Amino acid sequence: MTVHGGTEATVASPARIDPARSACVLIGVDDYTHLDPLRSVRHNLVELRAALADPEIWGIPEERIFTVANPTTPAGLVGPIREAADLTEDTLIVYYAGHGLLDRHDGQQLLLTLPGSLEDWPDTCVRSGDVRRAIHGTGPARRRVLILDCCFSGRVLTEMAGTDRGEQGGEMALRTLRGVEGSYVMTSAAKDRPSHAPDPKRCTVFTGALVDVLRKGLPDGPEMLGLHALFEAVRQRIADMKPVVPQEPQDEDRNGVGGLAFVRNVAVLPPLTPPPGPAAAPPRSRTGITVLALAAAAAGLAAGLALPGAVDWWHAAHPAPATGVCGGHPADAEAPRAVLLDHSDALDKKNVDYEEIKGLSALSLVSEGENGVEALALADNMPGLLFPLRLGTPFDLNPVADTARTLRHADGTEFPGWYDGEGLVIEEGGRTVLIAAETGPAIRRFDIATGRQLGEDFPIPGHLRYWPKGSAQTGRSIESLALSPDGRHLYAGWEAPLAADGDQRGRPLIRIQRYTGEPGGSYEPDEQYVYLAGDGMNLVELVALDNEGGLLALEREYTSGLGTSIRVVQVSLDGARDVSETDSLYDVPADVFAEETPVLSLAACPAGGPGAVATPGSNTANPLVDNVEGMAVGKEWSSGEYKGWRPLYLVSDDNGSGDQITRLYSLALRLKP
Repeated sequence: MTVHGGTEATVASPARIDPARSACVLIGVDDYTHLDPLRSVRHNLVELRAALADPEIWGIPEERIFTVANPTTPAGLVGPIREAADLTEDTLIVYYAGHGLLDRHDGQQLLLTLPGSLEDWPDTCVRSGDVRRAIHGTGPARRRVLILDCCFSGRVLTEMAGTDRGEQGGEMALRTLRGVEGSYVMTSAAKDRPSHAPDPKRCTVFTGALVDVLRKGLPDGPEMLGLHALFEAVRQRIADMKPVVPQEPQDEDRNGVGGLAFVRNVAVLPPLTPPPGPAAAPPRSRTGITVLALAAAAAGLAAGLALPGAVDWWHAAHPAPATGVCGGHPADAEAPRAVLLDHSDALDKKNVDYEEIKGLSALSLVSEGENGVEALALADNMPGLLFPLRLGTPFDLNPVADTARTLRHADGTEFPGWYDGEGLVIEEGGRTVLIAAETGPAIRRFDIATGRQLGEDFPIPGHLRYWPKGSAQTGRSIESLALSPDGRHLYAGWEAPLAADGDQRGRPLIRIQRYTGEPGGSYEPDEQYVYLAGDGMNLVELVALDNEGGLLALEREYTSGLGTSIRVVQVSLDGARDVSETDSLYDVPADVFAEETPVLSLAACPAGGPGAVATPGSNTANPLVDNVEGMAVGKEWSSGEYKGWRPLYLVSDDNGSGDQITRLYSLALRLKP
């Protein structure tokens, strides 16, 4: 028996780092108030914890590996290290991932950041020396391991080497870790280099490479891998990536800790055979105190649960946001067409001047600027209302509504009965709008300031009207309206096929009526086009992308038991044939149809972790999805991550029901040229 500070600990074989008698603290900061967020860090903690707890790899018991998420104070970061050290008899492993800063006022010391850290404010950070002292200062551990994944992390090696910068390798003593048999440090970068986290949906470069080596092993390696062997493989993987800005991991070893057997090399060892009989009871900690208890009591931070399955804790306590690539096909991850940026339920069940915000069925942008986006939303209830909205930005939606404008006849009287406004476009100059209503059906021009109609109703071709004049389905006539950028063409889309048209094996034959005229003047119907919507889908919105017949179509379907499906399709009328004289579209040849290219299915957008979507929508597969009816497209981004893409805004119609939601969505859209 060997005595450490008055506590007896059984000495395990020096040839192996024993998981059953070790402890591991994984610290990560991803949610910053003043610095850029590091969403990759959440993946680091989940993936690294899962790998270390996997019995096929190392198999540390769940109650000996602790996750510390976004500690808000220095004590919240350092305290769990000291507590874990008290549980450790073999090896204490401490891992940190987050922003790394340099203290320019104190010899360029490495600073580990907290959620509220500020550059050039060292007192808002944790000095790396404090972390080293916490690792060394308590507990009976025979060995200590520090792994840092942050910018300038190699600085810690220089700090521990003392003033003699000429010391190298084993001579570069880890001076603050004296008094133990050995110690090992691995850093993600050199002292003057950044660490990379290019994809918020994946681990950082360094930790991703580390997890990859742990999971896949080394085909040409020994049966057991040490820390230094892992390090060499990680360094090679990063070098093979050829990052534009070099990232070179560093390590330092004292008394051969880096060479001790650490994890199983899964590339050469066969899978473990589960032992027969009931599983052994998990070992109990000596102190009976978990990191969670310490963290909750000392700093209110979110620490990892010392329970089986705690690897899922990060998602429950700090859920992934409902943002990211809207996929559904493996190719989408490589060349996505749409990325969900944000969503907001801030307008749901709210009112402005005692008028409820409900039934929003159309959306049109007024302006876009650095201070945010302004828009108009059309409510389809009685009376017809136009709500001015301030949306925030596409990356941070914060919608606020102002007093609505009531739609009225030219003489100021309100429209009788149900107005059912469904389509909305703002005309050049921003003083007038064109609105389509299913009641009638009708297309009218209104003055935004007064809400009064200007001029006569636009003409509607007879066969597009309701019975007995036409064969439009009752309540499913004009649902969408779009105006070309030059104002020359107006497009009106019918929600469902005419009774005379039907569908093609479940795909509705949707008519789009084009009008030609002058901005602010009269418009006359000229040509009609048809496109095949998705199976069982209906057309609920159109946006004109150019002056040549390029459109964006919003489709919706509701199926009992499954809920709502929402699809966005890019449509080109170039090459489509005029069907205005065709009485029935049933069995027309395929070359009549407009070209259509699917862009996104809203159900294939990420819904995030638990609670990221606060109120479930009406889709059983994705709580993000509800009854989307309004759509608007912003100007193409000229710079930034989504240069050449366009912002897309969607709004759902709650139908004035407590079972549905008024929800705003923002996405980045990469359109087909």
